[in-house]
Amino acid sequence: MNKCQLLFEENLTFGDDIEALTYISKKLQQKGIVKDSHLNALIERENSFPTGIELDGYAVAIPHCDAQHANTPAIFIIRTQSPVAFNRADDVGKVNVSLIISLVVTSPADQLTLLKALFSNLQNKEFYQFLLHAPQSEIAGRFNNVIFNQ
Repeated sequence: MNKCQLLFEENLTFGDDIEALTYISKKLQQKGIVKDSHLNALIERENSFPTGIELDGYAVAIPHCDAQHANTPAIFIIRTQSPVAFNRADDVGKVNVSLIISLVVTSPADQLTLLKALFSNLQNKEFYQFLLHAPQSEIAGRFNNVIFNQ
């Protein structure tokens, strides 16, 4: 995968998943990472294929959309102040997430590779807890090391 920009924010509060997706897309647009079409594509994708994932006693959302809506690759990690309900990817209903990892890829192959690496590593509760609680200064190094093996 091409060099990927890693963005991080914490202590954000969202009323629902659409508010979170809107915030993510607007931030990415401001930085020139995504095209104007990104927000609609992100919401449509979330409506058709939800990204809330229930793991072993914790949950995460991995919102993303097709590569055609991206300018450059990026990953946006958000730690919320209070959980946000996302529709479940694997079942009916919602799951409350405190960790949102939004993916922006410029290649469909990279998207699949990245999703597999993320899902595999997020099943490790220690890695999830690290992303949820570690100081911001430590996130990029560990994330790149674990997900991209760099």
